[in-house]
Amino acid sequence: MDKTYHLEIVTPRRIVFSGEVLSMSAPGLIGGFQVLHNHAPFLSSLKEGEIKLIEHSGSENHYATSGGFIEVRDNKVILLAETVERVDEINIERAKASRDRAQKRIVDKSPDIDIDRAKLAFSRAVNRLKIAGIS
Repeated sequence: MDKTYHLEIVTPRRIVFSGEVLSMSAPGLIGGFQVLHNHAPFLSSLKEGEIKLIEHSGSENHYATSGGFIEVRDNKVILLAETVERVDEINIERAKASRDRAQKRIVDKSPDIDIDRAKLAFSRAVNRLKIAGIS
C-alpha cells in the first residue's frame, strides 16, 4: 500500500518543492508536528525553524523557514512561506554576516535602529546557520 502524499512548498518567488513524500515535519506556532499519509485535515501557522521531508525514495531533505502557513487535507499538503531554503542553498557567509550585523545593531541600541527588526533578523540568521550545521 502506498503511504505517500503530495506536498507543495511555495514562496512568493518560487515553488521550492512539489512531489510525493512519506513524511514531513514542521515547526508549528504552538509546537512542532509531523504529517503522514491519511493525516487528519488541519490548518496551522508556522514559526521560524526547520522543515524536514522524507521523500518516497527514502531521501531526507532539510529546509530553513522563516514561518508561514500549512494546510493538510485529503493527502495533499500545501505549505506557504515567505522564505524557505534547502540546507544546501543556504549561503553560510551571508547568514554569518547577517547575524553579526543584527547582533551589532542590538548591542549598539542606536535610536535610529529598529531593535525588534534587528532581533528578527538575528533570529532568522541563527536559524539558517543552525540548519546548515554551523553554530
